[in-house]
Formats: sequence, C-alpha cells, structure tokens
Amino acid sequence: MTTPFGPQLIGETEKSLGAVLRRHLADVDLTEPQWVTLRVADQLSGERLPTGLAPEVADRAHFEDAAELVAGLVERGLLREDRLTDQGARLLHRTQAALATDTRSIWDGLDADDVGAAERVLGEVVTRARRVLERA
Repeated sequence: MTTPFGPQLIGETEKSLGAVLRRHLADVDLTEPQWVTLRVADQLSGERLPTGLAPEVADRAHFEDAAELVAGLVERGLLREDRLTDQGARLLHRTQAALATDTRSIWDGLDADDVGAAERVLGEVVTRARRVLERA
C-alpha cells in the first residue's frame, strides 16, 4: 500500500533519511542538531551575520538550544566566529561525501521532471509551514 502525499509520507521519508544520516553522524561523533548547525554555517559562509549564527540556526531548524549547539561546536574546534573552521569544513565535506555514496541508490534514476515537481511542492510546504509557525 502506498502512503498518500501528506504529513505521514513526508514524516516517513524524513525518518528514513534521518536514520541513514544518524548512522554516518555516529562515525564522527555528531548529533543531528550539531550536523544541521554545521550545514547552516556552511550555507551562510561568506554572508554577514549581524546577529550571529545561533539565531539563523534557530530560525531555519527551530532549535531552541541553538546558542548551546554553536557553543559546543566552537568548543570542539569545528566553528569559530560563526564560521566553519578548516577542521569543521573537512569533517562536513567528508561526511557529505560518505552520505552521497551511501544514498546514491536512493536518488539515481529518479525522473528529472518528478524531482523538479517534488522540489517545488516541498518548497511550498516548507513556506506554508513557516507561515503557520509565524501565526502561533
């Protein structure tokens, strides 16, 4: 039986991909929130962050402990002044490469038009969910 499109399917997808991710993160002693924090730092590389990295992480990932996550990664030498250190960048890119290898069979062969449609729909779902959160 196929799960219809909606919260359950998105949740099942997120949980399955999250399990694969956590397997790789265990190898490098990172939690999923720490990983997300490093990814946000990488995505914002080169941008001026007037309020710092923690508010960006809190906004994008909805982590209430974003400041503590950033502080912990600074303590580990993976972040400095809201940016990835060389050590942090190497860890991030090495882990991304291992993940890409491990998950290639998930993404290979998907129709480009289907992928484009999924990107548009999921992007809209995220936008609408953020609007709901803003109203709360």
